[in-house]
Amino acid sequence: MIILILNSGSSSVKYQLWDTSGEGMLAKGLVSRIGIDNPLLTHTARGKKYEFSPGGIIDHDTAVKLALDALVHPEHGVIESVEQIEAVGHRVVHGGEEF
Repeated sequence: MIILILNSGSSSVKYQLWDTSGEGMLAKGLVSRIGIDNPLLTHTARGKKYEFSPGGIIDHDTAVKLALDALVHPEHGVIESVEQIEAVGHRVVHGGEEF
């Protein structure tokens, strides 16, 4: 099973992609400086680290889309399609009144 784990902060999104069938962690990354000047996407897969300055990361929705794009990228991605992700987990520190 392929599982995407997300940890969203006030100006960042951390992610890890896990394969529970025995391969372990396939990739991890960080989209930082969301809504701030000079945003950065750091993606690590197959022992190699990639850094991108995509610009224009105005919100967390855009940050998650960039992370998903990195996971399926032809050169440094680790899956062919986001449809291979079977489950998503999200770390919640404080759910507020609604959660």
